[in-house]
Amino acid sequence: MKLLWSFLFLSCLCLGFLGHGHSEKPEVVKIGSIFSFNSVIGRVAKIAIEEAVKDVNSNPDILVGTRLQVSMQNSNCSGFMGMVEALRFMEKDIVGIIGPQCSVVAHMISHMANELRVPLLSFAVTDPVMSPLQFPYFIRTSQSDLYQMEAIASIVDLYGWKEVIAVFVDDDYGRNGVAALNDKLASRRLRITYKAGLHPDNAVNKNEIMNMLIKIMLLQPRIIVIHVYSELGFAVFKEAKYLGMMGNGYVWIATDWLSTTLDSSSPLPSERLESIQGALVLRPHTPDSKLKREFFARWRKNPDAPLALHTYGLYAYDSVMLLARALDKYFKHGGKVSFSNDSMLDALGKSGSLNLEAMTVFDGGEALLKDILGTHMVGLTGQLQFTTDRSRIRPAYDIINVAGTGVRQIGYWSNHSGLSVLPPESLTKPNMSASQKLRHVIWPGEAFQKPRGWAFSNNGKELKIGVPRRVSYKEFVSQIRGTENMFKGFCIDVFTAAVNLLPYAVPVKFIPYGNGKENPSYTHMVEMITSGNFDGVVGDIAIVTNRTKIVDFTQPYAASGLVVVAPFKKLNSGAWAFLRPFNRLMWAVTACCFLFVGIVVWILEHRINDEFRGPPKRQCVTILWFSFSTMFFAHRENTVSTLGRLVLIIWLFVVLIINSSYTASLTSILTVQQLSSPIKGIDSLREMDDRIGYQVGSFAERYLRDELNISESRLVPLGSPEAYAKALKDGPRKGGVAAIVDERPYVELFLSSNCAYRIVGQEFTKSGWGFAFPRDSPLAIDLSTAILELAENGDLQRIHDKWLMKNACTLENAELESDRLHLKSFWGLFLICGVACVLALFLYFVQIIRQLYNGKPSEEEEDAIGRENHDSSSLRSTRLQRFLSLMDEKEDVSKAGSKKRKIDGSVNDNSVSRHSRRLDSFNSVNPLD
Repeated sequence: MKLLWSFLFLSCLCLGFLGHGHSEKPEVVKIGSIFSFNSVIGRVAKIAIEEAVKDVNSNPDILVGTRLQVSMQNSNCSGFMGMVEALRFMEKDIVGIIGPQCSVVAHMISHMANELRVPLLSFAVTDPVMSPLQFPYFIRTSQSDLYQMEAIASIVDLYGWKEVIAVFVDDDYGRNGVAALNDKLASRRLRITYKAGLHPDNAVNKNEIMNMLIKIMLLQPRIIVIHVYSELGFAVFKEAKYLGMMGNGYVWIATDWLSTTLDSSSPLPSERLESIQGALVLRPHTPDSKLKREFFARWRKNPDAPLALHTYGLYAYDSVMLLARALDKYFKHGGKVSFSNDSMLDALGKSGSLNLEAMTVFDGGEALLKDILGTHMVGLTGQLQFTTDRSRIRPAYDIINVAGTGVRQIGYWSNHSGLSVLPPESLTKPNMSASQKLRHVIWPGEAFQKPRGWAFSNNGKELKIGVPRRVSYKEFVSQIRGTENMFKGFCIDVFTAAVNLLPYAVPVKFIPYGNGKENPSYTHMVEMITSGNFDGVVGDIAIVTNRTKIVDFTQPYAASGLVVVAPFKKLNSGAWAFLRPFNRLMWAVTACCFLFVGIVVWILEHRINDEFRGPPKRQCVTILWFSFSTMFFAHRENTVSTLGRLVLIIWLFVVLIINSSYTASLTSILTVQQLSSPIKGIDSLREMDDRIGYQVGSFAERYLRDELNISESRLVPLGSPEAYAKALKDGPRKGGVAAIVDERPYVELFLSSNCAYRIVGQEFTKSGWGFAFPRDSPLAIDLSTAILELAENGDLQRIHDKWLMKNACTLENAELESDRLHLKSFWGLFLICGVACVLALFLYFVQIIRQLYNGKPSEEEEDAIGRENHDSSSLRSTRLQRFLSLMDEKEDVSKAGSKKRKIDGSVNDNSVSRHSRRLDSFNSVNPLD
């Protein structure tokens, strides 16, 4: 009985504890929502939040036994009003806030949320600078402008545009968004040329917008990105249409403010729709789903919905659902809704009348924040999950084009697939850059061709084009006497012809550069483009590495490169001209090869061929005669052995090649005028200590000094063709130079009238001449296309012939001394012959050694072996003597002898037969018999 009572007591105690714990779970959980009630986003978000609260309270799987209650406050996108309304929330034991909507409010109240530990779930703040490190209680359930600006940069890059103009609202939302755009463009070597900020007040006056647009019209870029609020944006488009900026040639890219208005107010009033024709618009992408379609159907049936549903309404709905699910998880983990006073606020409240002590700190704020970030759900906007930096996974945007009476979708952008015509959720792997594309766009002015993206402004400003004031080689560029800004020459004609091919007018003004006494420094002139003194440089500008780092060049219109010019002397044929085809080493190696082959053939033929036997004197003569007679294929000795014939065939082939080369070279020496110079090219010039000339202002000085490490004391600046000729004529001993290093076009013009000098060696640099413009200049690209067209239609060659075609020297057909035939040109033949000889000797000696060991030993060897205490050295000497005697003795091979006897017998029988027939014939004719 006592046990029964004890059991009942414990059961009641447990039920009491359970009932007490259940009673601590609140019946109502209060959340707040702060946004602008009268905005396009706010009017839709208000209904979406209310619908979400209804769905949470009617869902048996979320917050069981607890009702969600929301309080809404209107911030009117004012930082002050947002702070006031947020303070009012903190007096009502709020555990979370849906919002704010505007960046300026988010920056204000996020500090308060940090102190009071109340999570902020913003469905519309896209400001990319809201960092989780600075604002840990701020959670963005929409997409950051960081990704939207990346999408815009991808579009600009896709169409090959280089510069854009940014029109933005001058507040946190606009400034930070444009800063993100600038970073994304810079990562692709693109840039914002001009930033036009507008007052954030919606009632901005018309004159301010008009003045801003007029400034934009005077700029070259025609790509305009507009990142503002809806009313301000439509005001800009209205004035832009009035000024003709919504016509052909312009490109307008609007951020998601325009797509939000288009989705919620479709169809737009005709006046507004007409003003945005051809614009590209971004819209946050939400994947299609059954849940989303059902919610859209509910929205259309809702009589309280003032506007059509847009993406930010879906974000507001999902924010409430996310907070509700996180609260459900929080309560299941034992969390409680409790608040405590902040000692600092209590002290401030007692010293004033602001009633700050009424604000309390949410004790479970940190735990609820972790539950929010750890909640994964699929909502109306798709998968709702956060990365480590508090961004939503797989951000994506729709890209739409305003055309006609509505919009058409031309593609998508996502951070994992880039630009594509397929929805991001259908692309599981990142695409290659080659697949980045969009559908066809109808551009402003109903144009179907992609706009160029820039144009010369209508402000009457001319391009300042720097032109070198040369004092030499004026055929390339020279100032017309008596004028200040007029030039002529090959380079000027090429530039003028290329500009005339452009589909637009290019107003230019030539500005001379230089003192007129010596050629200016072309590198300094190019550097003046970066400082803004010139808009471009036209002339004989070499395209070299250090210049391409600071400016952009057009397609080269003339080939160039550094060459060496040196004096020469004529070479007469002379009595010893026959020795000149080969150099000394070639003669020596050839002679050695003749002797070597003769010795090899003698060794191979000596035992079996009587023509290679006899007294030593006769054999030496035979070797020499046979060796050198093969040069003319006049050898009379027959080769019998197989190895000898093999060596001789290979050697005769080598002799044939050597004879042919010698004959060709000697013919050239005796028939073609030969010119000789001690300088063979840049390598031999570097090894010398003589002085080297270069043209004043040319990059040759820097190249010789920095690249080839030639001492500056050896370099002599020369300013004219006359100075070239005098310095070369005087030579280094009389204060002149041994050679001149200059670009080929100058050298060819110099040699056309100075026949005593020639180019020696090969061109040791490859470059060209082009026109220089600032980095990423679109004019450089268009002029490059024009230069290619000039080359294709022959105009470039005609301009060249007009200015640079000169009378050739009388010695134009003369050639500098050609290189002699060297061993390196024949070492392959000598190698083949040498290998054949060595292989033949090896096989021959193998046969001899086999005969030596397989044959019957001599009597001397038998006596040496038979001795008991024989000497090993005497045995080796005996065998060596046997080896030498075996090599020298006449070979008597039985088979060969038998075969020879058969042949001899056949010959003798034939001879006897013929002799018998002759006798019979004689007897039949002679009557005496």
